[in-house]
Amino acid sequence: MKLKSLAWALGACSLWTALPAQAQTEIQWWHSMTAVNNEWVNDLAKQFNDSQKAYKIVPTYKGSYTDSFTAAIAAFRAGQAPHILQVFEVGTATMMASKGASVPVGKVMKDAGYKFDPSAYIPAVAGYYTAPNGEMLSFPFNSSTTVFYVNKDAFKAAGIDTTKLPATWSDVAAAAAKLKASGHKCPLTVAWQGWTQLESFSTWHNTELATKKNGLAGWDARLVANSPLHVRHIENLGNLAKQGIFIYKGRDNIPEATFVSGECAMITTSSGFYGNVKKNAKFDFAVTTLPYYADVPGAPQNTVIGGASLWVMSGKKPDEYKGVAAFFNFLSNPEVQSASHKRTGYLPITMAAYQLTDKSGFYKENPGTDTAVNQMIRKVTDKSRGIRLGNYVQIRRIADEELEGVWAGKKTAKEALDAYVKRGNELLERFEKGIKSGS
Repeated sequence: MKLKSLAWALGACSLWTALPAQAQTEIQWWHSMTAVNNEWVNDLAKQFNDSQKAYKIVPTYKGSYTDSFTAAIAAFRAGQAPHILQVFEVGTATMMASKGASVPVGKVMKDAGYKFDPSAYIPAVAGYYTAPNGEMLSFPFNSSTTVFYVNKDAFKAAGIDTTKLPATWSDVAAAAAKLKASGHKCPLTVAWQGWTQLESFSTWHNTELATKKNGLAGWDARLVANSPLHVRHIENLGNLAKQGIFIYKGRDNIPEATFVSGECAMITTSSGFYGNVKKNAKFDFAVTTLPYYADVPGAPQNTVIGGASLWVMSGKKPDEYKGVAAFFNFLSNPEVQSASHKRTGYLPITMAAYQLTDKSGFYKENPGTDTAVNQMIRKVTDKSRGIRLGNYVQIRRIADEELEGVWAGKKTAKEALDAYVKRGNELLERFEKGIKSGS
């Protein structure tokens, strides 16, 4: 190359490198995933970011679901809300009622030119996040349901047959008694007690937790979870607590650590707990359906959705919404969803992802991993379609307080559930008045 040509090339090169690269549009994503699920969220963001150059998803852990939800409300009022907010299912009614706080996911996707078909999603999942007018409001992300985990090694040590896992509450009580007799200190515990022992318990037995189709048919719903069946169940658990067979280990997902460590042998909790158990448990375990009462007509019916969805917050720039839509389109890929389902235990969200997982042989190789899907794709009724109530974050706390009174022997099951219904309905009435007044 001639000197003049070389000098020109070097000069052109330096001019090119001096020009600023086109800046990526950052999309802030607030979430509440911890431990192995936090790793999953970060990996999803990295996978998307590496797949293109226009947008960068920035996931940020903002504490528990309740903490994140509270922080987002304050941030929205200050004009500093994230683009994407992960909201747990009990916050859905509040988000729906918060006019102007979010943009419907269907609109975000369509405005960006993506095909978005809510019918592709598992009906029980899509229906929960869909408004009465048929518009899908948020993007289903880590949807889960309640399942039952068993420490098979502990069962074998207690002489319990592991080829036929407990299916009814009578089976559970019998297994727990044998575990205790063999010296096990914590035969049974429960996580997310309001969700597992009141909400899913209700739909699993095709009985109402609240009127108005559990709130799906109107904001004027009221709790009715002090029925004879609810009282019977909580009373039974209270009696097991007195016998040292059921050991209460705390609120929300705190009890899960006692199962992973081997301290507790059985637990009712989220299907999304699977990834943690698979990675960290040092024993053989099984996942099976939520226990039920065999003498209740129609039981088992179906369990309800748990976990969370992704809401798109309002007040952002058009290009930022395009980035959100591109990310959601990436998350909608059946291969991405199937991989997430296998890794975490959360539902595969769409039927295409479920079928892809099934064809891969994953369910045959990992018995019980299809439990959550099978519980959710059963035919639903007006009593089991889902639960969507206002002020439900606070109502869940009331459930915790009242149930703790039973586990401690300070209240009868009926006293606790009557108080739960009374206190909860006061919050529902307040929420309804706020909706009517527009406040």
